Amino acid sequence: MAKITLGGNPVETNGNLPENNSKAQNFKLVASDMGVKSLSDYSGLRKILNIFPSVDTGVCAASARKFNEEAAGLDNTKVLCISRDLPFAQARFCAAEGLENVEMLSDFKTGKFGDDYGLNIIDGPFSGLHSRVVIALDENHNIIYSEQVPEIGQEPNYQAALNALK
Repeated sequence: MAKITLGGNPVETNGNLPENNSKAQNFKLVASDMGVKSLSDYSGLRKILNIFPSVDTGVCAASARKFNEEAAGLDNTKVLCISRDLPFAQARFCAAEGLENVEMLSDFKTGKFGDDYGLNIIDGPFSGLHSRVVIALDENHNIIYSEQVPEIGQEPNYQAALNALK
């Protein structure tokens, strides 16, 4: 279990992130149109998985905005923003913010993605939500970078994730 903090108070996740140089597990997540997307839908593309508790918090919104801005200049790369928010809320957020370079995916139905990737928060006020994590994958779904952000209220290291794709 990863030991992280929320507002300086200790919380834990259900496990540890998958290791770098390992193959990312397949997933099934719900898209804004309520269709199901899996990792295989992004074969041949590099991917940044921007994972967070909810688009309705300031830092989560900031990370979606920042990766949206950066994604515009990335070749052969898809930025997937993943949370347990309802797809309607994710779509509303993207429309309000004018975000067109990221794709929102929801783990609201089962939470299996968070369980499989070891990033579900298991105690404290955000229990049941995803912790703040960034994972970069190559075209073959190999994990080339991962960051479990130690404080949920802290932004991830954007540059390190982007550099992993170079």
